[in-house]
Amino acid sequence: MSTDANALSVTGLRAGYDASDVLTGIDLHVGAKERVGLFGPNGHGKTTLLNAISHVIWPRAGEIRFLGETLQGLSPQKIVERGLIHVAQANWLFPDMEIGETLELAAYTRHARGVLKDNLAYVMQLFPRLAERRRQQCKTLSGGERQMLSIGVGLMCAPRMLMLDEPTLGLSPKLKDELAEAIAEISARGIPLLLVEQDIVFTLSLVERMYLVDHGEVTREIHRGSEVDHQDIMDMYFGAEKTR
Repeated sequence: MSTDANALSVTGLRAGYDASDVLTGIDLHVGAKERVGLFGPNGHGKTTLLNAISHVIWPRAGEIRFLGETLQGLSPQKIVERGLIHVAQANWLFPDMEIGETLELAAYTRHARGVLKDNLAYVMQLFPRLAERRRQQCKTLSGGERQMLSIGVGLMCAPRMLMLDEPTLGLSPKLKDELAEAIAEISARGIPLLLVEQDIVFTLSLVERMYLVDHGEVTREIHRGSEVDHQDIMDMYFGAEKTR
């Protein structure tokens, strides 16, 4: 059994596309049961980081450890089996499948199948709209409902940690509030969280720490309750934007 106190540890991670590195040596960690945010300008590596951790793209250097064990050489499917679940941007759902079918299909690992009924009941309780629309096709859902379903799919995988990539992108303030409540409820069950968000206020409402990702590197770490206030964070964000 591992004695590593962190759910996720990333050291010296480099990754990118074609001949270009997007990540140039990122170090970060997420503690057991901890909620951590990532923020920074568009195009500076936040989504690439999640893709590299989940091996949607292969890291070029560095080490990723999940619950004390290396992820080196594992396929994305094997990483899901370990319980590290990445809910990507853009709601990648099968448009003609029903909501209920989509959720049940997500429980494809041996462990997830064993807890399918309990997890399905939890998702329906967490997102009553999905329960009401269980027999509807995914393509009939609104943007906010599709995001709820995407998170529900992640929960059906029986996560030991969740990585969420901009879950509130394009949503109304009311739907953002609903999702914030749901994400807080998920985290209250002890599931560690790595959250990518452009909405700083939303992020601050949910996490204990935040990392600023700028030009493929972590350049600041901010703890909740530190002397850095919201305006300081906005200055970091837009200051980094100007240097692109």
